[in-house]
Amino acid sequence: MKWITRARPKIDRIACPWLIKKFVDAEAEFIYVPEAEVLAKAAELNAIPFDIPNVEYSHEGEFCTFDYILKKHQLTDPALHQLAVIVRAADTDQFALAPQAAGLWAISAGLAYNIQDDHQLLEIGMLLYDALYTWCKYLQHEKHTGDPVEQLLLQMVGKYIDEKSASKQRIPGWAKELKETIQDYVDTNFSLSLKDISQELDLHPAYVSRAFSKYFDNLSFGEYIRKLRIEKAVQLLETTNMSLTEIAYLTGFSDQSHFNRIFKKQMGIQPSVYRKSLQKGKTDTSD
Repeated sequence: MKWITRARPKIDRIACPWLIKKFVDAEAEFIYVPEAEVLAKAAELNAIPFDIPNVEYSHEGEFCTFDYILKKHQLTDPALHQLAVIVRAADTDQFALAPQAAGLWAISAGLAYNIQDDHQLLEIGMLLYDALYTWCKYLQHEKHTGDPVEQLLLQMVGKYIDEKSASKQRIPGWAKELKETIQDYVDTNFSLSLKDISQELDLHPAYVSRAFSKYFDNLSFGEYIRKLRIEKAVQLLETTNMSLTEIAYLTGFSDQSHFNRIFKKQMGIQPSVYRKSLQKGKTDTSD
């Protein structure tokens, strides 16, 4: 059977082909195309699309496509399920889930950077997941360090790091990058969508949507964008003599009516009333 997904794979789009080839469909053929072409090419080639939004083989809640394949095909091998946690942690930037995840991400990102041909990348990635599966199944209890005292010290240090990590939430790199990206778009009045920024960050849109509020003031993507636009509108009201129509346009609202409605929802008053209060404050100060 043919399987198709978006180009430039790193984690799930390498791990899933490995899982499919080894445990689901030994004759599987994998095709990588630009994301916008996946569904059309899937229909044309009678291929199964995977790891893109709105198809069966994709992320499900907090779980990756790798997890879904395990569930769909009733794969019960404990080593596969342990490997699934590593894949999920690396694919969703939740390295606390599995200590191996950060290394998997680093190696996968490095391979993708060095190898431009996706099928060559897949071939090498298959060897990587062969090794990880073997470790999960046979070697995870072996230690590189043989000295019992050194092992005990490593365990103590690991426990201390885990406790410190649990007490202080770490903001992932993608969230920092996303905040800067969103601010750039708002400052330049370009429109942007969750799909656009997910593609720019090379993260699955379902994961970004689910994790967004955790790192952005408990707001959804749309709510956060509106908040930034209103903050920019307030700045323009305070520092310029632009009309409300001009400010509505510069802050990305479809029209002044939409701007008025969202401004009142956020600030509690209409923008015209807010501007009058500013002018009145200046008059009172000058008196």
